[in-house]
Amino acid sequence: MAQINIESPSRLLPPQPARWPIIGHMNYLTSGEMYKTFLNLHRELGDIFYLNVLNKREVIVVRSPQALQHVLQMNNKNYIKGEELDVVRPLIGQGLFTSEGDYWRRQRRMMQPAFHRKQIALLAQVMIDTTAEMLERWGTLARSGQPVKIQSEMMALTMEIVTRTLFTNSLERDEIDAMSDNIGLLLSIITHRGERIIDPLSKFRFQEKKAFDDGIAKADQLVYRLIEERRKSGIRQDDLLDMLLHAEDADTGEKMNDRQIRDEVITMFLAGHETTAIGLSWALAQLSNHPDIWSKVKSEVDEVLGGRMPEASHFTQLKYTQAVFQESLRLYPPLPLTGRTALEDDVIHGYRIPAGSQVLVNFYAAHHNPAVWINPGSFEPDRFLPENMIDRPRYAYVPFGGGPRQCIGNNFALMEGTMALAMIAQKFDVTLLPDVPLTPNAIGTLRPLSTLPAKLTVRMEMANLVN
Repeated sequence: MAQINIESPSRLLPPQPARWPIIGHMNYLTSGEMYKTFLNLHRELGDIFYLNVLNKREVIVVRSPQALQHVLQMNNKNYIKGEELDVVRPLIGQGLFTSEGDYWRRQRRMMQPAFHRKQIALLAQVMIDTTAEMLERWGTLARSGQPVKIQSEMMALTMEIVTRTLFTNSLERDEIDAMSDNIGLLLSIITHRGERIIDPLSKFRFQEKKAFDDGIAKADQLVYRLIEERRKSGIRQDDLLDMLLHAEDADTGEKMNDRQIRDEVITMFLAGHETTAIGLSWALAQLSNHPDIWSKVKSEVDEVLGGRMPEASHFTQLKYTQAVFQESLRLYPPLPLTGRTALEDDVIHGYRIPAGSQVLVNFYAAHHNPAVWINPGSFEPDRFLPENMIDRPRYAYVPFGGGPRQCIGNNFALMEGTMALAMIAQKFDVTLLPDVPLTPNAIGTLRPLSTLPAKLTVRMEMANLVN
């Protein structure tokens, strides 16, 4: 058993705040802004603290790079994705996000080739073409003086990209819109279920259950139809569905059945658009409030692209633009917390981690840890320039998780976010309308609470770009 900063196992539980009789620390787990509540508890209690609900549910929250590395990598086999994912399993089944053990390892091996950097470079053209279509429409809005809702635009953009990379052009416009609305509804229900730690009325929420079941049925109908159509056609496509259909287990030669493909497709729909959309939304909002940083982005983009449409090869040259996107993911990690269940007793930072306890890996607090980050609450993209990352602990920055369970699409998201941000900066100045609050949604993912209405000013017409 791997241990941290100790010489022998400890019987001492981590420090804890004052608790109420009977309910214990339930108030901390049901607060409206849990990410802020936990950040304050870390300031008071340190890198690790303990919560207990109803004297039976034990929760341990960690934020240090060493603790994150221990849970996510060094001793990851002791920490499984447990009952905290029960709210999402009815939707995504045994996809990569929820599966465990040998089944997860098999699926990961089969899918990994599709997310190698060279393969992602082939999908970059989909990102570029889709973003160019959005910017063409933005030009019309800018010339008429109409503002745009940045968050809605970024969600629509990344949903379009993930749909095309999955299915090429197999879906009509109205089907994409319907799928996007349906996924949004399902995510909303999952989020509200997740925040109800104790819910004695769960069996009586008939309308919610019907809406959830109907939403899953709609998603299944569409995805299974696309799988069947592709199998019958026999036509190969350069998309992720084609990869899923033809991926083989290296040991047995087996391929995925329709249910397995369905689970991975739904997982990609959920994970494949929101992270990038949230990062882009926050990046544009922060750039609007930091004109000096915005100028640096535009200067780099103008120098690297030189009035041309971008190509995948430009990604590595857009170092500062990528740093802006990474810094937005640091300030507002889309998933502020992730949970694991300890299978056996363990020790972290000298404290006992009881078997069966839930360990919450606090990405938000890790990204705002003053022991790692200078001025952690400020927007400073220079942190992510290569020369400034040399001595940083590996697990200080984990917007895509870490260890063997790190998000398989992390390189896809980084390229997508960087290329979209560069294309926007090349063609437009984006300025938030007055008095737009930069407040995260306190429930679920850390998307902006505001739609981020913004004014567009044309810098370069699409027609003037050199292909």
